[in-house]
Amino acid sequence: MMLDLRILLPAFLFVFGLTAVFAQTSPKSGSECERVNATSCEECLKNVTCLWCIPTKSCVTYPSKTILPPHSLCPLNDARWGLCWMNFQTLIITLAVVGGVIIIALLVCLFCCCKCESIGSRRFDARMQRQNNKTKTKQDERKAEMKQRHEEIRKKYGLSGQNPYSRFA
Repeated sequence: MMLDLRILLPAFLFVFGLTAVFAQTSPKSGSECERVNATSCEECLKNVTCLWCIPTKSCVTYPSKTILPPHSLCPLNDARWGLCWMNFQTLIITLAVVGGVIIIALLVCLFCCCKCESIGSRRFDARMQRQNNKTKTKQDERKAEMKQRHEEIRKKYGLSGQNPYSRFA
């Protein structure tokens, strides 16, 4: 999942940056918005590049060189862009809150995933340690059984004395 996020995020930012650059550099005729001037908000906002100002009832081309339209063009409370029933200021605040919630949710998910991954590796390490301990215990039991069996064979054949080769081992 981390690999997908590492690839998708830069790709998304690159595409978003390209669209922003092309939106600012593409030639737009300002007459499209001014043509539907003094009609209605719905007619004006059919074109995405237009901004409707309520007090002047004018349809103006959205100033794409600035992020927010200047107050001299139209106050944010009275500006409509995209939706006639929502003013531009509310739209900006709503988008900022939604963006903030998404960023916080992503950070929480990343934190939880990293924490869960380390918990999972600790569980795996503990399980491997238990398995190693169990294997070692079985091996020690087998060694003890073999030693006992060898002692019984030595007693049976009268070889209970010390092994003469034990000092070389």
